[in-house]
Amino acid sequence: MHGPPLAGWLLVALCVTVGAYCLHRTAVAAPNQRRAAGQDALMGIGMAAMAVPASVFAPRPWTTGVYAVVFAAAAVYAVLPLRHAALHLHHAVGALAMVYMALAAGAAGPHARHTGMGVPLLTGALLAYYLVYVLRSGVRLVAAGGGAGPVTVSSGRLRERAELVAGCRVAMGVGMFVMLLGM
Repeated sequence: MHGPPLAGWLLVALCVTVGAYCLHRTAVAAPNQRRAAGQDALMGIGMAAMAVPASVFAPRPWTTGVYAVVFAAAAVYAVLPLRHAALHLHHAVGALAMVYMALAAGAAGPHARHTGMGVPLLTGALLAYYLVYVLRSGVRLVAAGGGAGPVTVSSGRLRERAELVAGCRVAMGVGMFVMLLGM
């Protein structure tokens, strides 16, 4: 990530934590929720990898292509089943935003400044999407979480709770907004 190293490391910590929880969800979620959990885990871990400060790990020239292929495949995978169109569309937008950021960063070069990368209109549209998504989802989360109670651990496993899943998605939305803002 181009920008202040502290911001990059905070974003890495947030995304690794969310990605790890979502990866855990793939094992404990109901079968109909595993696909979404896997997509959330890929986004969280992928965002963490992309957010590592460039001063610590300068991306190799081939990493742009790897990110682009992985997240393009994730976008296609997200929209194939249209049973839950809104969630899958959100995953597709996220994956395509990751492709866009990888290609923009690759085109700018490994030592480019964080300003001026990408297409301003597309970056602005993605920023607006994530701002609305985070605010809308955050308000729903706060409204629904009034009497939620504590998160419990049973048999060494963190139980899947709707509030945690929604909170993870809000956190990743904030992370995506920050990454786009840093372009």
